[in-house]
Amino acid sequence: MADLLSHPTGRRARLRSLLAGDRPVVAPGAYDALSARLVEQAGFDVVYMTGFGTTASLLGRPDVGLLGQAEMVDNARRMASVVDVPLIADADTGYGNPINVIRTVREYEQAGIAGLHLEDQSLPKKCGHLAGKEVVPLEEMTAKIRAAVDARTDPDLVIIARTDAAQQYGVDAAIERARAFADAGADLLFVEAPTSSDALEKVASELSGHQLVFNGAEGGRTPLPSYDRLAELGFSLILYPVSTLLAAASGIRTMLTRLHDDGSPSAALGDLDVPGLDAFTEIVGISEIRELEERYKA
Repeated sequence: MADLLSHPTGRRARLRSLLAGDRPVVAPGAYDALSARLVEQAGFDVVYMTGFGTTASLLGRPDVGLLGQAEMVDNARRMASVVDVPLIADADTGYGNPINVIRTVREYEQAGIAGLHLEDQSLPKKCGHLAGKEVVPLEEMTAKIRAAVDARTDPDLVIIARTDAAQQYGVDAAIERARAFADAGADLLFVEAPTSSDALEKVASELSGHQLVFNGAEGGRTPLPSYDRLAELGFSLILYPVSTLLAAASGIRTMLTRLHDDGSPSAALGDLDVPGLDAFTEIVGISEIRELEERYKA
């Protein structure tokens, strides 16, 4: 866990080193500072800030483009401040044209993230696994990628280019877009929501030689192969964006149902193996606070 006085240095270089390894990097989704801490404490090398989860946690609404840049950056900043591992963040469409993308990249970079992904959806954007998506012209998106690459002040900041074109135009068109994004300077390519194992394998085969992202949206449109199979296909980064969110929602609903029915949460909390208050305060860093209190005692 990040010390309160620490500064996020070296995380971008660390992310690049991890992505260059022989096996895919798994980045579970987190949606706030607490879930980011839990991902790190579970032993993962990278945390992913999910836009779906951020929207659900901040607004209690679906991921249909309701959050703006400032709200997303604020969440990224809070998450990056409590972990020592690299944070990759969803940056949606970049929140406008290439000029907006320049500001978006710089704001996210100043927030302490190690990587971000930009997508080619037109507004209003939607979760990549929802129906009704449309994409902007290819030339518009490649301009955004060029702007993102030029905007970063740290060359180690990882720029991920995502295309949602498969739903509207088919997987071949999505692959062609991904190639164009690589030519524009993207570090990783992210073809969202292929709907079959054959389509996923085609993406991996046709884009062999590039670093690729697999988005394992639980209950989404894409099959979920095993880790070893994704490694065989050559993916560099595996995102599981909503597992933590779904687990949290399920646990809260279970507890509330028992509280409503029984008048006490005790049985449900026992069934869920919930930590006590002392254990929970350790999760959120009480020992670190006590050390600081001792250091600065008057």
